[in-house]
Amino acid sequence: MEGATLTRPRPGPGLRARAVALPWPSIALAVLILVTLYAFFAYPTYPNYDSYYSLIWGRELIHGQTPSFDVYRAPTEHPLAVILGAGLSVFGRGADRILVFLTLASLVALAAGMYRLGRDCFGVFVGLIAAGLLISRVDFPFLAARAYIDVPYLAVIVWAAVLELARPRRGTLVLVLLALAGMMRPEAWLLTGLYFLWVAWPVSWRRRAGYLALASIGPVVWVAMDFAVTGHPLFSLQHTSGLAEELGRTKGLAQVPGALAHFLINLDKLPVLLAGIAGFVLAVLIAPKRSIMPAALLGIGIATFFLVGLAGLSVIDRYLLVPSLMVMIFGAVAIGGWTMLHHGRWRTVWMVGAAGLVIFGLVFTATRVNLSSFANELQFRRDSHASLVAVLDAKAVGAGRRCGPVSTPNHKLIPDTRWILDAGPAGVLARSDPRYDPQTHSLLTGRLAHGIQLLTTDRMSLLRQSFTTGTDESLNASPLPGFDRAVTGSFYGAYVRC
Repeated sequence: MEGATLTRPRPGPGLRARAVALPWPSIALAVLILVTLYAFFAYPTYPNYDSYYSLIWGRELIHGQTPSFDVYRAPTEHPLAVILGAGLSVFGRGADRILVFLTLASLVALAAGMYRLGRDCFGVFVGLIAAGLLISRVDFPFLAARAYIDVPYLAVIVWAAVLELARPRRGTLVLVLLALAGMMRPEAWLLTGLYFLWVAWPVSWRRRAGYLALASIGPVVWVAMDFAVTGHPLFSLQHTSGLAEELGRTKGLAQVPGALAHFLINLDKLPVLLAGIAGFVLAVLIAPKRSIMPAALLGIGIATFFLVGLAGLSVIDRYLLVPSLMVMIFGAVAIGGWTMLHHGRWRTVWMVGAAGLVIFGLVFTATRVNLSSFANELQFRRDSHASLVAVLDAKAVGAGRRCGPVSTPNHKLIPDTRWILDAGPAGVLARSDPRYDPQTHSLLTGRLAHGIQLLTTDRMSLLRQSFTTGTDESLNASPLPGFDRAVTGSFYGAYVRC
């Protein structure tokens, strides 16, 4: 057209700009959900010892029975887990797999919470790295695959922190989440009490009373359940202390610092712990206000760990799970916190140092971590459970149960066996029970003279479910005189005497 001026079209955004503009957090979340669903169906796993007991106690509640909190080497009950177990028990045997699914969903929620906490404190890149560090720490996916209550507990704590960070002194919603956490693990009580003091100070007395009621839910429900079931309001505390001493998990206060370092290295791995220390220093120097929330959770968690040791309870790594998450947050700062700086020399130096940390972490992982062992562990959980179900469902076992109870080498197989058989505490007993005499092979009541003797037949099941403490007797893992072999599977066998 005459007189028209042609103009060159403006170039579109470059490949790098388009890549940066992608919604990476949403993409990462979608990938995590798909991988989790695949893992749930491809590697069927089942609840751990404590979680099976929660299902059993919930089933007892539904049936109008008193939960058997005080049986031989029973774990400490967690009220919310028992309540959930009661709700899931209507699904029958399949409740155990539903519980695993819910825990895996909690892992996804925890990863999303780690992203949000890292993002809101230090930026999107740090948030993505924090979530990645969580998922790459094999211990945490494994806890979820075994339905440990720690995973939903951590998800609730982290999201409470996210909500509080978004609106300081939010109050009610955060206290509700902390109340749920306090019904899952008692170490949440200290965090709840401190948060109550924080939100109650500037409000009216009426609102303080409401906050106090919410903050009291955890300990009140725990004590009430103890009293209703056992008649002892402090049963859980006394039972946990006694069991910790019996299993050799107690430590003197002088040993707690060493245990602290050891457990954090186990949970976070050395490169992440070192990155966490460096990231903590960097975060406090360049963004002190943004560091308050993760630093507070880190400090309160470590203080709680020391108090647990002082109280004589089990000193185990699970009491350091919250601090270990905060180490990951600060580790993510060490790796990606340079994005908080303007372009310049210090940003470049930080990027180079972060690259060195990543290389160190990759080399450390490649030379020490065997991913096949994780897959083998999941396969053992799947195959051993299938073997146990096949043995216990055999007709010979069903007939033998009319002659007496099922006995297991020690306490390890009791909850799985009780759940599969829908048996009460008198229907499944441990041959390692102190009332049991390994020389005469009978309880003082004579109950184990007849019935079913369950044995481990595979090396791995033998080591994990027959010889787990220094007091386990070899006779408890061997066929007893008078018992005839009824059925044998890949991991277990059953002997009957009528």
